[in-house]
Amino acid sequence: MSGIPPQPAEEGYEPKSALRNATTIGFQAGMVGAFVSAVQNALGSHSRGAAGFLTRSGGTIGTFAAMGAAFAFTEATVANQRETNDALNGIAGGCAAGFLAGLRTRSIPAALGSCVVLGAAMGTFDYAGEIAGRSKEEKEEKRKKFFKSVPQPVHHASE
Repeated sequence: MSGIPPQPAEEGYEPKSALRNATTIGFQAGMVGAFVSAVQNALGSHSRGAAGFLTRSGGTIGTFAAMGAAFAFTEATVANQRETNDALNGIAGGCAAGFLAGLRTRSIPAALGSCVVLGAAMGTFDYAGEIAGRSKEEKEEKRKKFFKSVPQPVHHASE
């Protein structure tokens, strides 16, 4: 856990509204799910017509909405509990969303695998965003700690 730096303490932590975030992100993810469902309906061959948007591939809408809400709620809850904004919050949220995606297949191993993959992806994304949002001095300090320094050649006074 020491590899994931928390936000600077002087900024102070501002609590997040978990329910508001879950509702907002869940609705937005549901809209994305509706688009995906419409595309699935348009590209599939079936005899249901436009009603297939809801009847045939409508479960996609609910899955996307549930994943978005689970991600936002879990991320905000973990952040509020820990009182920090860092990549671990995204890892927890991604794991919750991935677990729901895996449950759709009715397989616990798939749910756990999806939890790991989505958690790792969101954690990496959040961690990269934290690094990108820093000042040049902070980035240089992080780079120097990560990479080995090249030894300088020794110059003799007699030359």
